[in-house]
Amino acid sequence: MTRRYTKTKPVVSRIGERVRPDPKGQPGYIRIDTVHQGDLNGQKGVYHINAVDEVTQWEIVASVEKISEAYLAPVLEEMLTQYPFIISGFHSDNGSEFVNKVVAELLNKLLIRFTKSRPRHSNDNGLVETKNGAVIRKQLGYVYIPQKCAERLNEFHRGYFNPYINFHRPCFFPVSEIDHKGKVKKTYPYEEVRTPYERLKSLPQAESCLRPGVTFEKLGTIANQMSDNQFVERVVKARSNLFQQISRFANRVA
Repeated sequence: MTRRYTKTKPVVSRIGERVRPDPKGQPGYIRIDTVHQGDLNGQKGVYHINAVDEVTQWEIVASVEKISEAYLAPVLEEMLTQYPFIISGFHSDNGSEFVNKVVAELLNKLLIRFTKSRPRHSNDNGLVETKNGAVIRKQLGYVYIPQKCAERLNEFHRGYFNPYINFHRPCFFPVSEIDHKGKVKKTYPYEEVRTPYERLKSLPQAESCLRPGVTFEKLGTIANQMSDNQFVERVVKARSNLFQQISRFANRVA
């Protein structure tokens, strides 16, 4: 008896371009990814959406109950408006939560170029993936958080977490050097340690990249309201209150 086998054909999505973005030193090219906040007794936890600008490392975090298109689209639109500069590029991996018609139509409406990671190029979305661990997991951990707590989390993100990340948390910025063999080597000198706000302000012609109505005077007012240590204390207290609320909610519905 003759047997015939048909190979599985991969589904080719025409949404988004398979290319590594090249911001050319300008802000407005964000990398985006999702972080799942655990399961409990078969129940899915909340999902975090993490978006990081490649040049300034300006980071916006939001949470959604589910990563379906209906939940994601309005949250993504709000996230994009939280950046102080104009967004020109949106880069994700090949997950269906982002590579779909709803997200593509949103980005097209906002005139934002949609790109996605290339095959066999694991570092295409590496920046945001490192931030998933260094920022989100460090602050929110791995413990299960019920999906219905997404709005409580977003109040924390908007009022405390995102301002802390961008105005008070320093980041390392790489400096590329070419060695005697012609290879590019990245170093992270201490002189380049600064907050995303400080990095944005240091860029040439940075004011021309700002969104209408946003000025460095307004951003400076936010940054100088309190010292880094004072704001960290504020964030720690708010996070403690948040997890107490989440714990009470989880016990009530258990």
